[in-house]
Amino acid sequence: MSAIRLLVLGAVRQHGRAHGYQVRNDLEFWGAHEWSNAKPGSIYHALKQMAKQGLLRAYEIAPSTAGGPPRTEYEVTDEGMAEYFTLLREALTTYDQKMDVLSAGIGFIVDLPRAEAVELLRQRVRVLDEWREGVTEYYTPESGPQQLGHIGEIMHLWIHSADAGKEWTLGLIERIEAGAYTFAGEGDPFVGVLAEGEENPFATGEPDPGDSL
Repeated sequence: MSAIRLLVLGAVRQHGRAHGYQVRNDLEFWGAHEWSNAKPGSIYHALKQMAKQGLLRAYEIAPSTAGGPPRTEYEVTDEGMAEYFTLLREALTTYDQKMDVLSAGIGFIVDLPRAEAVELLRQRVRVLDEWREGVTEYYTPESGPQQLGHIGEIMHLWIHSADAGKEWTLGLIERIEAGAYTFAGEGDPFVGVLAEGEENPFATGEPDPGDSL
């Protein structure tokens, strides 16, 4: 699973309707260009592809008063909404997702009801435990990873990452169950997107041909 589809669908969904540069601006505001493949070219390509696939609906809007070509605004369709929540749930539960996919899932976790978010995270812990139990039966030498030469460090790294991932996930569950954050159906959510024209202090400032589309 690529993080870009989840990130783009989630960003468009938060605006209701958004043009490509707004989506790029939001993802740079979140630092997604640093921890994922959400570069301008990938963002604009994803918007066009998901519009072709029926996950987004495209609207051509009038040129700005400052001139320039008409921009395209995008809106998530019913099919896109179903895809968004499928990707979100998968990002939160699959133990071997890349870090950018899990990060994207955490970025949108409050779009779920609190109880469901907790259950998905608990499912993640169960899967981590099952994976660890399975591999440590064969890949944990009694005298340490060096018994297998430097190759032993590979599985040692994965086991260590699984343990750290479980610890972090349990901490997040504890914070959510204690009332942290505003989840779906609980009131006004945290605003994680920039308003039209709002300055982005984290923007890369690197122009891209897609910025004007």
